Amino acid sequence: MREGTVHQAVAAGGAPLHLVTGYQQVRDAARNPVLSLNKRHSRTGGRDGESMPPELNGHLLNTDAADHARLRRLVNGTFTARRTELLRGDVQEITDQLLQRMSSRPRADVVADLAMPLSMEVICRVLGIPRGDRPDFREWTNTLLSPAPHAAQQSREAMRHMHRFLVALIDRKRESPADDLLSELVLAQENEDRLSSDELVAMAFLLLFGGYHNTGSLIATSVMALLTHPEHRVAFSSGEVPMHALTEEALRWNSPTMLAVRRFATQDMRIGDTGIGAGDRIWLSLASANRDPERFEEPEVFAPYREDNAHLAFGHGPHYCPGASLARLENSIAVTSLMRRFPDVSLLGSPDGLRWLVSPRSRCLSELPVSL
Repeated sequence: MREGTVHQAVAAGGAPLHLVTGYQQVRDAARNPVLSLNKRHSRTGGRDGESMPPELNGHLLNTDAADHARLRRLVNGTFTARRTELLRGDVQEITDQLLQRMSSRPRADVVADLAMPLSMEVICRVLGIPRGDRPDFREWTNTLLSPAPHAAQQSREAMRHMHRFLVALIDRKRESPADDLLSELVLAQENEDRLSSDELVAMAFLLLFGGYHNTGSLIATSVMALLTHPEHRVAFSSGEVPMHALTEEALRWNSPTMLAVRRFATQDMRIGDTGIGAGDRIWLSLASANRDPERFEEPEVFAPYREDNAHLAFGHGPHYCPGASLARLENSIAVTSLMRRFPDVSLLGSPDGLRWLVSPRSRCLSELPVSL
């Protein structure tokens, strides 16, 4: 039995914080202008592993109000539904290629052979990262997500690698722009306003990190859900459960992002019955909110027929994920194509034996071994 919707906790680096877990409280807090993402409002000490080099801080998830609105206006044109739909052919092509490689052997790992390569290939194509210049983003992102105390130095090194790579890539896009998202961001302009060099690097970092890891996690979780729920798999195969319903329930049931970016109270306030002091650190638990029994009936149950599935997996309010439509498209094509290509695909081993990435922030399978 859960008690309360706001809890006192301590981050890995020793900083005290308020963890918000209730659905309505998380939803309201995500839109509350009193809660700032800018760490200049923090009065708490300690390190929680969220600090990044200044050059990577100037993205949408670290700004508020007018600063955030300005960045959002400059990038909104690159994330329209029309642009996403134009990527359908590319996503299908990449998926078919990956499934063809999988077909040459009796076993595969959905995470390593489909979910992560697909999300990586798509976001690299979208951003315009040449194939020969693609470093090991999976290793870097897993390092950044690690909660282990000894990982702090490795995380800083990974961020330095990513920063150097992105600076060089953006310089090339300035000199020779192409038909890709990163070139559009370099050229993005509104009333003579452009993204600064640091803002460009930070935005590219955010898009790579979120577009790769979170989308790959969603694909793997969706496949796992079907393989571990035979009744829903039959309903999905017959068309009784539509793909969009499967996607939304997978997002609610195992949210790829478990915690929203930390916030700081800019003045004394209350969340529910809990008093919050100015400068206090607040974490919003998207994963807990999406399984709040006050909002969802039988929240622990995977139920793709669930009605009114207003989950918070992509956030809420002004910081709602701009790449949500692309993640949904990739998941739809990947899962549908996998189940059509391999109708007898089955999980190898017990569902209880599945391994997950150890991270307080991300919910991602380390592997998903299957028989084809």
